[in-house]
This record gives sequence, C-alpha cells and structure tokens, in this order.
Amino acid sequence: MVRHATDLARKDPKLVVGLISGTSADGIDAALVEVAGAGLNARLQLRAGLTLPIAAADRDELFQIFDPPVATVDRICRFNFRLGECFADAALAVIARAGLTPEQVDLVGSAGQTVWHIPAPHGATLQIAEPAVIAERTGLPVVADFRVADMAAGGHGAPLVPYFDLVAYRAAAKTRAVQNIGGIGNVTYLPAGCGPETTGAQMVLAFDTGPGNMVIDGAVQALTGGRETFDRDGGMAARGRVNTGWLAELMADPFFAQAPPKSTGREVYGRPFAARLLEQARRRGLSTDDTVATVSALTADSIVRAYRDFLIPRAGLDEAVLCGGGSYNTFLRRRIAAALGVPVMTSEDVGVNGKLKEAMAFALMASDAVAGLPTNVPSATGASGPRVLGKFVPAPGRA
Repeated sequence: MVRHATDLARKDPKLVVGLISGTSADGIDAALVEVAGAGLNARLQLRAGLTLPIAAADRDELFQIFDPPVATVDRICRFNFRLGECFADAALAVIARAGLTPEQVDLVGSAGQTVWHIPAPHGATLQIAEPAVIAERTGLPVVADFRVADMAAGGHGAPLVPYFDLVAYRAAAKTRAVQNIGGIGNVTYLPAGCGPETTGAQMVLAFDTGPGNMVIDGAVQALTGGRETFDRDGGMAARGRVNTGWLAELMADPFFAQAPPKSTGREVYGRPFAARLLEQARRRGLSTDDTVATVSALTADSIVRAYRDFLIPRAGLDEAVLCGGGSYNTFLRRRIAAALGVPVMTSEDVGVNGKLKEAMAFALMASDAVAGLPTNVPSATGASGPRVLGKFVPAPGRA
C-alpha cells in the first residue's frame, strides 16, 4: 500500500476513488477508477461506481447552509465535518462494491460540496466535506479543494471537468461539445485536434451555460407537493406546451449574453429563482405540465444559445455529447437536437458513464495532482496560467 505523495507519483497504475456531491445535492457520486499513465495520455477504467443518497436530515441541513441568512459560522463548521463522514462512507462503499479493501486503493480525490461560489474577477469559493475526516475514516490520502488554486490565479474555479473531457472525449477529426446537465449546465467545446495549450479558433472553451436540472427539479417538487423530485424521462415536459412568450422573457437573462469565461450556480438559479418562476407561471394560469415544459425549454434553449453565440462561430460543431442526469431527459435531448441540427448523443454512446463522469474527473485530477501536473484549462476558467489543483492530506500517521 502506497501512502507517500512522492511514492504515489511514481506508482502506475493507481486505484483512485473520486467523490462529488453536485449542485442538486441529492447524493454523493463515488467512482473507483484505475488510472494508468498521466496527463492527456492517461487511460481510465471505471472499476465500480455508485451514488450514496444523502439522508433527509443531512440534506435539509445542507440546504439551510446554502441560505446565507441562516448559515451561521458554527453551523457550517459542524456540517463540514459531518459531510466529511458521509463522503468517507461513500468512498468505503464504492471500494467494497469493487470487491476490494481500502488497503488495495491508493488515493481519494474529493470535490466536496460547494456551499457558495463567487465568480471572478473578485471571486471566492467554499467547498465542504472535510478531507481530513475522509482520510481518517478511510485510511487513505486525499486530494481535495480543487477550485481555489485556479481562483487564486484569477480564474473562475469552474468548470474544472474540461481537463477530463480532453482526456476522455477529444477527437482528431470531430469538433464536439460535451454538455453536462446537472443542477447547472456547463459545456466543454473540443475543436478537432485540440489540446490544453491550443489557441485561436481551435482553443478549448468551457463555461456554465445556465440552469440545468435545478430549476426543473424545483418546479416539479413544488408543483407535485414533493411527490416527485424530478421529471422522469422528461414526461411532464413532453405532455405540456411551452409558453413561448414567457420563455422569451426568461431568455432575456443577461447571463446568457455574457461572454465566457463565466460561471454561475445555486446563488443565482437556486430555490429563490425557482420560486419566482412558479409565481410567474401561476399569474399566467399555466398548468403543471405547461410550467414544467417551459422551464425545461429554458434549460435546453440556453444551451443552444450558448452554442450559437460562442461555440459554432469558432470552429463549427459536428456532434454534441450530453452527460449528467439531464442527459436522460428525452424532452431536453430532443429539443437540443432539433435546434442544433447535429447528432446529439449521451455519454454512454461514446463509452463514458455519464452519471459518474464528474466523480471520475476528480479521480483523474487527484492522480495528476500527486504527480505535480496542472489540471486546470486556463482558456476555460480564465486563470492566468496552468495550475496544479487540489490540496494533499496524507494518510493518517504518514507524511
């Protein structure tokens, strides 16, 4: 069992657990990944994966922490450690699912849970799920807190997955847009033959496109009295009719016109935003299905607008690959494909588990962090240069 950072850097391949709780905060995604090689030549094999649901009481407390008027310092402090326990449980669970013990695993990469994110130029960010707790409970070294080095260099600290997208999705002869639809939507644009240092029209570009599932989920939960937590397969949206007048008003959101690099989050498109939309829908007399159809169209059309305004004029677009929970929403997928006029696939169509993609990304970034390799993409985040991301917490009792 290798525990020292210097020894980890030399070990090849490595078994690494990646952990993340996304914007929706409904569970902790855990992926056990075999990482062979490093950098853009890394080869990744998913050995096991799962989503560990966050207990209702813990999720309620987490959403209280998302709300500044009640998110007191002592509350955040306490829950940082509590969530570290939950992340450790997820790491141990995925290791067990693979039929392994912690002694057979090398490293954990934890993205934590974002509590608050302030974009550049005067940005700051806070992720919780204490990595020292994860290290203590699993007995493994941990790399965590990936955003801050990029932000210290003037970047947005988001999105960070473009590095993984370069490794997993880039193609020599095709220009791809890799669209994650989690709580927030974000895209990585990969012109044919691109690399992390490519400039001009072939430059990698990545940014948040706007709301993803967050507003849809909020609307569904409110409109069904909590009986449903999301629009399964986009069925409610498919039954409804999009209110085009209201949609046009929503698409006037200045974020959509803002040129990248840019990032957003729950601070803008969280529960208060969803509540305002529901009030607007009530004033318009819209049915449940029509409301869900319209807010779903907002997600789809904001993605399409981002492509038309900021991506396609650079180097065209051959195909789009959808990842995250929203990739399984048929309404979103069909609306995006109809508007773009190019093939729109799911991540599974190109051999990558779309649900666990972000957890896999942080496993890769942790592996490269101990090797001293930069894993931000400055053209995506706006940072002043490449940076090694993540802070290293050694295994208990070792330096």
